[in-house]
Amino acid sequence: MKKVAKITAIVTAVIFVGMQFVRIDRSNPPVVVENSIGSAVEVPADIQQIMARSCNDCHSNRTVYPWYTNIAPVSWWLRNHIDDGRRHFNADEFATYNLKKQSKKLEEVCEQVRSGEMPLPSYLIIHTDSALSESDKDALCKWSESERTRLQQTNTSEAINQDPNSR
Repeated sequence: MKKVAKITAIVTAVIFVGMQFVRIDRSNPPVVVENSIGSAVEVPADIQQIMARSCNDCHSNRTVYPWYTNIAPVSWWLRNHIDDGRRHFNADEFATYNLKKQSKKLEEVCEQVRSGEMPLPSYLIIHTDSALSESDKDALCKWSESERTRLQQTNTSEAINQDPNSR
């Protein structure tokens, strides 16, 4: 029995060491200012601060990779979370979304923080300073709703200006 446990431990250690040679890409895509959220909507300083603290690691092209992203398989799991986060909402690509998608993403910002789905509870285990207070959630929701309203007004006025029958 001791021999089986020893062999199992050795095989497990060899596999773990071997996994360390499968590295994740820790580079970030370039940040194009014209594509960022600030180019499409007003983002006050307090909202920028909340997003920098609680959202940007997974929802921007400015991810700060902590030391533990050097350890597989944790690094693989985190890379997947970052890719998934960017796919769902990327503040550095926001201006490339059409107006309907921008409006929907702003709506989802409030829904996700109100429900406690974002930031991910697993992220908050280590990044406790990223937790959103009720006032943070209120500020994000108030901001996202006001920007959604502004986008909808912009969309309506653009549609009227492009309609040949409205002239």
